[in-house]
Amino acid sequence: MPNDECTAAGMDRRKFLQRSVTGAVVGVTVTSGIWLASASNAQATLTPEAAFQELLAGNQRFADNRLTSIEHDLKILKDHTVDKQEPFAAVLACADSRVPVELVFDQTIGHIFVTRVAGNMVTPEIIASLEYAVAVLQIRVLLVLGHRSCGAVKAAMKADNVPGQISSLYPHLRPAVEQSAGNLDKAIEGNARLQAELLRTSSTVIRDASKAGTVKVAAGVYDLATGKVALS
Repeated sequence: MPNDECTAAGMDRRKFLQRSVTGAVVGVTVTSGIWLASASNAQATLTPEAAFQELLAGNQRFADNRLTSIEHDLKILKDHTVDKQEPFAAVLACADSRVPVELVFDQTIGHIFVTRVAGNMVTPEIIASLEYAVAVLQIRVLLVLGHRSCGAVKAAMKADNVPGQISSLYPHLRPAVEQSAGNLDKAIEGNARLQAELLRTSSTVIRDASKAGTVKVAAGVYDLATGKVALS
């Protein structure tokens, strides 16, 4: 059987994707982009480590301006994700508008289960959402994603008086701030690591899945200038 790239080159892209989502083309590799050969099932047969590497590979494509996700037939993807979702990854990200998670990892509809809150911090609601992703959706990798110049972390470092309930963020971010010696970048990196560790330890669902090797929990920081995610 010819490989996916040869198949794609020899037929109309739409027909290729239509064949792909119905299972007519098999044998994908994550290095060539996200599963054109199984667009309706993002999980495919990925191991946690392979899923993690796909996130990193997708981020490299994003940083290099070589996006593949934009080539997917969105109508087909929508049609095949109406009744179910099978994301391969979950990401806890900051609510910052400069961090478009799917774009950052060059993924498309149905591939990433995204939770967002200022400071990418762990709360009971976030834990519940991610436990659903692990226990029900059976995602393979869970990434806590901080980002450079995070306003929430900056605010927690200053601890200024602020309007409304913004200051309710501070207690969640203080542990990383206290370990940073006043360095914002270190506080952002530390916060991503601490929140990932909180997920591993405060959630029995995530802890058990991590111990069983069915999900990988990691932390990283997104650089707004370069577009790259560095593990932390």
